[in-house]
Amino acid sequence: MANLTLRNIPDEMLSKLRALSEIERRSLNNEILVVLERGLQAEESNHHRHLSSNTQLSLLTDICGKWEDSRSTKKVIEDIYFSRSKGRKVNL
Repeated sequence: MANLTLRNIPDEMLSKLRALSEIERRSLNNEILVVLERGLQAEESNHHRHLSSNTQLSLLTDICGKWEDSRSTKKVIEDIYFSRSKGRKVNL
């Protein structure tokens, strides 16, 4: 596993991390890893819902031409339309 050195940690943040590590009976290092993991999961969750246009374009460009399917283009389009829901009813 890699090592990482953090600098300029605000005193208040370090105090909170130390308190959490004592409450959870973890080493300070392990507590920081737990907090980072939770934060990353939350960030991933947010980013999957709100990807910028550039990020979406980059992701789609990366997979472009790599999809393999034995169906014809026409059949794929038909399947997409067939699997769509009709949406909710709206009274105008």
